[in-house]
Amino acid sequence: MLTRQKINASVSPKGSLETLSQREVQQLRETGSGSVYALFRQCALAILNTGSHSDNAKTILEAYPDFEVKIHQQDRGIRLELINAPADAFVDGEMIASTREMLFSALRDIVYTQSELENKRVDVDSSSGLTDYVFHLLRNARTLRAGAEPRMVVCWGGHSISTEEYKYTKKVGHELGLRALDVCTGCGPGVMKGPMKGATISHAKQRIVGARYLGLTEPGIIAAEAPNPIVNELVILPDIEKRLEAFVRIGHGIIIFPGGAGTAEEFLYLLGILMHPDNAELPFPLVLTGPKSAEPYLQQLHDFIGATLGSEAQNRYVLIPNDPAEVARHMAAGIKAVKQFRRERTDAFHFNWLLKIDESFQRPFEPTHEAMASLNLTRNQPVHELAANLRRAFSGIVAGNVKAHGIQLIEEHGPYELRGEKAIMQPLDRLLQAFVEQHRMKLPGGSAYVPCYRVVS
Repeated sequence: MLTRQKINASVSPKGSLETLSQREVQQLRETGSGSVYALFRQCALAILNTGSHSDNAKTILEAYPDFEVKIHQQDRGIRLELINAPADAFVDGEMIASTREMLFSALRDIVYTQSELENKRVDVDSSSGLTDYVFHLLRNARTLRAGAEPRMVVCWGGHSISTEEYKYTKKVGHELGLRALDVCTGCGPGVMKGPMKGATISHAKQRIVGARYLGLTEPGIIAAEAPNPIVNELVILPDIEKRLEAFVRIGHGIIIFPGGAGTAEEFLYLLGILMHPDNAELPFPLVLTGPKSAEPYLQQLHDFIGATLGSEAQNRYVLIPNDPAEVARHMAAGIKAVKQFRRERTDAFHFNWLLKIDESFQRPFEPTHEAMASLNLTRNQPVHELAANLRRAFSGIVAGNVKAHGIQLIEEHGPYELRGEKAIMQPLDRLLQAFVEQHRMKLPGGSAYVPCYRVVS
């Protein structure tokens, strides 16, 4: 079992939640004793646990069974009392600044999300209402910067990658930073850290002040992938679907690095959206890249897309192996096209309202054994719907790999079963087997991977 030194401490907010009304303070205190306390405790523990090499939410929670966080009212707002917290989050008794910022960002997002739902200000019955909800969550987090030039590059990829692949992501991030581009990731380790680390150096070289390192996560992921300390803006969305929509609404282009099931889920999500007929003319730069050693992986993923979704899906991205500078040049040029397109249509730079996202990509998917077994993994449906169902399959595998609830379901009922037609299931099985062989399902150096799924054709 994971064990580390513990500490008791009291911290006040800096950077968020500094100016609060009495009603807001009361709301926070109610949160600290109500039904969402367990959620905030889990997210707080993950943030304080930054630097851990575990990717198992259950393991992290079990390592600190006596961790508590209490919310106290004071004249200037609120104060958090932490009991039996990870000592690594402190230096000489003072909490590390980035950790403190992210801790209160988590409290801000969880309270706001709960407030919106309780006051029924969210229209969850329509696609436009769900998009509006994502917009309000991002605006409340002060993530949307009206009038700012488009330069947010989203980087997707695995938390379980080789040293060479990690170094490659830093090189790409460095090239992005030299071109004054900001970086948005899932905020954890691996690919979610490398591009930010590379960009910090090049931003310093270019004397860029106020560079943005935006991390978007959700409660089910954050405990398994604690935020990396470079993140200077953290937003916790309510679920994976809101998180994914936030990525594509706020990003001006996306780079896909090597990864595992989670990366495949994100890739399929985006391709399914871009293949919707309403998005045919919408520019959205998308690059699939990795170092020379990852070329077989890139080809496997490219071949899987061709075998399941066809050449039309392959035409929505470019494959640029082992060339960080070219990746950054392509992305910078693509973002210029995005800027021109939005100007011509008077669309906002800070939120992609014109992007059509079908409701099937917005509804939360609960990966129960029954839901996974009943996924429609056949060609007898529009191609963007097949992409949506393949995305759900990978979402369930992610849950079974790293999310506490998913791990518990697998322990109780055995592996998920995925069923479908042979032409879909064979390429899927080959891709998943490659992920296992290349150690892309768990963090390097951990225990051997035991599949949480079984492919049946």
